[in-house]
Amino acid sequence: MAKPKRVYRCSSCDFISPQWMGKCPGCDQWNTLVEDFIAGDSRPVVKSSRQGQPVPFGKIESSRVARRRCGIDELDRVLGGGIVDGSLVLIGGDPGIGKSTIMLQMAHNLASKGMTILYISGEESAVQLKMRGDRLGAVSDNILIYSEVLLEDIKEQISIIRPDLVIVDSIQSVFSSHNDAPPGSVSQIRESAGILLEIAKGMDTVVFVVGHVTKEGWIAGPKMLEHMVDTVLYFEGDNSGAFRILRAVKNRFGTTGEIGVFEMKTTGLHEVKDPSAMFIHGLGEDVSGSAVMATIEGSRAFVVEVQSLVSKTSYSMPKRISIGSDPSRMSVLLAVMEKRAGTYLSNSDVVINIAGGIRVNEPAVDLAVVMAIASSALDKPMPKGIVCIGEVGLNGELRPVNHMESRIKEAIRMGFTRAIIPQANYDNLRNIKGIELSGLPHVRSALDVLR
Repeated sequence: MAKPKRVYRCSSCDFISPQWMGKCPGCDQWNTLVEDFIAGDSRPVVKSSRQGQPVPFGKIESSRVARRRCGIDELDRVLGGGIVDGSLVLIGGDPGIGKSTIMLQMAHNLASKGMTILYISGEESAVQLKMRGDRLGAVSDNILIYSEVLLEDIKEQISIIRPDLVIVDSIQSVFSSHNDAPPGSVSQIRESAGILLEIAKGMDTVVFVVGHVTKEGWIAGPKMLEHMVDTVLYFEGDNSGAFRILRAVKNRFGTTGEIGVFEMKTTGLHEVKDPSAMFIHGLGEDVSGSAVMATIEGSRAFVVEVQSLVSKTSYSMPKRISIGSDPSRMSVLLAVMEKRAGTYLSNSDVVINIAGGIRVNEPAVDLAVVMAIASSALDKPMPKGIVCIGEVGLNGELRPVNHMESRIKEAIRMGFTRAIIPQANYDNLRNIKGIELSGLPHVRSALDVLR
């Protein structure tokens, strides 16, 4: 066998270069070329793995996808109602955020229903996993621990045991002996994912794969990895904080964008059934720089608090800091406030924070951000019981947002008594009772609430 050849492969588009370059010529992305190895005399062998003939689309018999609930309602919600037999699920997140914890809790719940779970650990020993299981109260004889990193041995054990569910922790630690590249390299991750996909589809076994993320927040390895799997879940949140957000960024069997909210405690991850009650306290604060909005994540509506701090600065370049929302969007809103509403903040530092560690990137948060900034700049608190929902255009107009009825109903459930919304949304919500709706055309009209 010829000596493996060193190349540099793009983790985004799979472009191969003989030398490292800062910018990939294939996709124009920066810093995506990583070292890889390919066999010098290897050629891809294509073989047919599926039997059958082309079938007319209309004659294919469709059947509802059978799901198994895993006993964690928030996880079931993100998965689209439960796990699907033969599916390959990838879950990623920062170190220590709770990936292995939720996998072990899920395994325990399914094992208590009589399912056989094979937990493959490439990073922790069996003793370490037992210590974690004792702490979480997630120990069962139906959970089989296998500390191994060689994929050929893993595949052999799966063929012998025939488990109902396989958990691989993590995809970066396992490797194939048929590939001379080191574990964690692009080619090893691609080959490992191909073998696990073959196991999931060929044996009709559910396979969960844990993946590490890069410093930019993307799952480490080739982008092809996310294309190969059926579902991609991301854990979000600050490791120092209590709350974790599990988000589905890809789901062939459910809704993309669905989220589940968890709270990390000493006994593991606990579901947060009512996120609105966790992200806000009461109907708003009695201090300046606070506004409340109702956001939509997947099919769920909940209210969050937008906080702002505006302070004078003696420096020529004031700071603009945004935590939990788009920083560039905040700069646009500050320009709109100055040009269209006469609120001058060019000599002030402005800080925006979405309380609770959640990220809100939808345009519907614009009005709440503007109101929080104006409240802090004028040092006047928002009247209690008001929720602000709406997108702010470049001319200062309030533009309509989607799912307004669901947002308003969530605000009513939380006890809010007034909603400031765009005029275009107000015309379609005249029949809603239990809250005063203020449909306004321009951001100047909304700022009059504080003046």
